[in-house]
Amino acid sequence: MNKVKDILATITKYREERGWTEYQLAERSGLPQSTISSWYRKNMIPTIPSLEKICSAFGITLSQLFSEENDTVTLTASQKKLLDAWAKLSEDKQTAVLALIEKM
Repeated sequence: MNKVKDILATITKYREERGWTEYQLAERSGLPQSTISSWYRKNMIPTIPSLEKICSAFGITLSQLFSEENDTVTLTASQKKLLDAWAKLSEDKQTAVLALIEKM
């Protein structure tokens, strides 16, 4: 089973490569800095629309953001929908969903 990529660490890596603060990323992406900060404080996965804004600020695609090394990943519409729904779940609910999936 492949590990789930830590998207917040990836966003941090891209931000730090550019020498940007969270505030600068917020300005360039059009997202409120409080939103970006809350992802880290609450260990939340950003929604797909938010990730699209982040990618636009970085000048990369969603596929590049989710790729491992140089592999390109393309998300289907249903995968994007699933990630968006996942991001709205509390940590307890995410744990419950994972437990359910593992039993399937």
